[in-house]
Order: sequence, then C-alpha cells, then structure tokens
Amino acid sequence: MAGTTKYTQFIGLAPELVWGVLAELEQWPVWNPGVRSVRMHGPVAVGATGDYLPNGKVSARIHQRFARPFTVTVFEPDRELGIEQPEPAGTMYLTWRLTPRDGGTEITQELRFTGPSAAAARTLVRPFIETDARVNFSRLARLAGLTPVDDALNVVIAGGTGALGLQVAADLTCRGQRVTLLTRRRNPDLPFRQTEWDGRSIGPWSAELREPGRLAVINLAGKLVDCRPTERNVAELRSSRVDSTTALVAAAGLRDTPVDYWVQASTTAIWSDAGETRCTETTPLPVGLPQMTGVAQPWEEAFDPARADHSTILRTSIVLDPDAPALKRLGQLTKAGLGGRVGPGDQWFSWIHIEDWLAIVRAALGLDPTVTLPDGIVVAATEFPVRNTELMATLRRILHRPPSPPTPATILRIGAVALRTDPALGLTGRHATSEVLREAGFDFRYPTLDEALTDLFAH
Repeated sequence: MAGTTKYTQFIGLAPELVWGVLAELEQWPVWNPGVRSVRMHGPVAVGATGDYLPNGKVSARIHQRFARPFTVTVFEPDRELGIEQPEPAGTMYLTWRLTPRDGGTEITQELRFTGPSAAAARTLVRPFIETDARVNFSRLARLAGLTPVDDALNVVIAGGTGALGLQVAADLTCRGQRVTLLTRRRNPDLPFRQTEWDGRSIGPWSAELREPGRLAVINLAGKLVDCRPTERNVAELRSSRVDSTTALVAAAGLRDTPVDYWVQASTTAIWSDAGETRCTETTPLPVGLPQMTGVAQPWEEAFDPARADHSTILRTSIVLDPDAPALKRLGQLTKAGLGGRVGPGDQWFSWIHIEDWLAIVRAALGLDPTVTLPDGIVVAATEFPVRNTELMATLRRILHRPPSPPTPATILRIGAVALRTDPALGLTGRHATSEVLREAGFDFRYPTLDEALTDLFAH
C-alpha cells in the first residue's frame, strides 16, 4: 500500500461555510486549478458518481479515455467528504475532513492509493490534486466568504513565491490577514496580491511598506542553497540575501514610523558543520567564515532591528513538508532502496514540521495570544534533533522499506556532481534547538521525528 499524504490548514470560518463550498464537488476546479473539470451524475450524496479531469494535457486525455467514474463514499455534512476513484489495477481515495476549532475550522485533506498501480498512479495524479494544497485552501476560504479580520495585519512577504513564502502567505490569508508578495516575476495563477521588485534597489514596490494600517514584513528572499558550492554560487547565495535585505531596510527607512513586526529569515546552517556542539540562540558563530556562515552572517547583519517595533531573526532548520525539496529527495531515495545512512551517519539533523514553523511565524507576528516572543534570534527547530542514521531508519519504517545499505560519502559526492547539488547538505549537520521557544512556552505540535513523519506520510 502506498502511503497517505496529508495536508491540514486552519480557516477562519465556521465549518458549515467551508462545507458549503467543499460539498459542491463541481466547484472543486474553482479552488484547485490542478483539476480541470468535475461533472456529477446526480446530487452529491453517498453512492453518487461523477467524473473529474486533471488539468494536464496528457493526463486528462488518458484519464478521460480509461478512467471509470468516481463514487462518493462519505458524506457527513459539515464534517467529512470522501470519494473513491478506480485506477487501472488500483484505487485512489481522497478525503476532506472538517474539525471545529476556536475561531474557525481545521480542514484536512488526505490522498491515498492502493493496488499494484499505486506508485505509478500517485506519480501521475498527485501533482494535480496536492500541489500547493495550502494555497488551494486559501482559494477555498475566499470562495466560502472569508474576508480580512478587523485590524488585520498588512503582511509584505519578500520571497513570497518560494516554497515557504507560499505556505506562510496561504496560512495568513486563511486566518484573515492581508498579504502582498514581493516577487521578481508576477504569477497570475496565484491568489495573492503581488508587486514586482528587483530584490536589490528601491523602486515603486517600496510603497507597499507605506500602506496605512499595521504592517508586518517577512523577508524570505534568497537563492536556493541546493546548488554546487562553487565560488560563484556561494557569492550569489550571499548577494541574493544581503541585497534584498538591504533594499527592504532602506524602504522601511522611508516610513514615518517603524514597521510593526519584522520576521527576518536566517538559517541554522549559520553554524556550518557544528559537530557535537549543542547550538542555541546564544551559541557563538564559528570563526574563519565557513561556507554557510559566510552567507548567513552578513545576511543577518544586513538587517537593522531599529526599523521595526518588534523583530525576529528566524534561524530555520530543515522544514519537513511533503513538497519541501529536502523531504522529497529523502523520500525518493528511501523508496528507491537507498534509505541507508549517509556517510558516517552520526551527523546531526535538525528539523521542524511545517505546521510548527508556521506557528512560530504567527507568534513572531503577534498573532498567537498564548506565546510572546522576545525580539532577537529564534531558532526554528524542535527539541529533538536526530542523527542521520535515525533519520533514515525512521523514514524506512514510515515508508515500509526494508533495511538499506549505507551510502558512502564518496558515492554521495559523485552523485552530487551529477545532480548539481552540494554534498555537504547530506554529510554535515548540527544539533540546533531553541531556548527562546522553550522559555516562551511554545508548544510543538509535532515534537518528535516519528510524530512528524507519521503525520506527513500517514498510513
């Protein structure tokens, strides 16, 4: 059996309002653009059948020719809706569940495939049903009537079209905040307000920081670190972060008052390969400027905390999410039988579940009445880092894969050349945890790796 992938999101509306959109299956393509069309053969109820088409030319043709109708298998108003789609030599099960929460509803989407064709069906279908699931939930929320709450924050997100940027934009939108993305190229398919900038200099975009009302800035801009560690690439990693931060700080300086909240991205890789050092917010940085220290330290130094009433430098560890590049690659390797320890296997792996990372961002924006974070550095990592050996063993267990031989460091380095990535991403690590979050009383929803991976790859 192929694993179930799960996505969960809070929406600031009552369950009956969310259900009003969800239960109209023919509206599915309106809030999920990965679905081209849905045609029901009768009213939506248990036993009702219908046809859907994925929004891909080849996939749509194949599905239209060979797929049988889906059947509604669960229909509990305001609570749960499930469909069963026959696949060649298997079945797809898709379920949405609504759970009442204070101030709104938690929606959970689960996708599961069974049968001999499960792996192939997942590869073909999942991109259309699950890609940008949280963004799709924000579309659903607006379709259900969600509008900005009273005294909503105006949140400007630099790097907002990146993986984490889209996640936090969707999460805040679903909670009734106003979101604007700063992007080098506008994407008309996104349901968020967008303003173009070059990430280097003051321009018309800076007016976004002078809009009336409470303002928050989230700076996530920067080139992806998944690249060869050449001198040129390292320079681009550094300049993409420093230049964008410098531009934002300069734009904030044009305001009459400081920004209300500022979340400045950084990384736990600022400690480079920390070995057995237990890194927290007060741990000194290594000397001699190792590669990522030389990128992240000037990145942090480019930020001016005087530009904000409340500011957080968020040193983020590896974020676990089904669509995150790191977890995708680890999952693919494990499923391919390459789920053994990497190199020596004793390197530390610090991590955080996407839900907990989003919760920390909300706390940094003053949106969590139960947690108040002090200004300054916050490490976004759980209290339970693991070594690479434990990471790979947990992945194998969760994904039902047998023991795998180790991947020697030499093989990883050769593979990294072919994949145009940095072998240090797999061979180095650090034990990073947060004293600040502990003292603030932050409660991790997924504190252990087993809990996190079980949630992300539920069975």
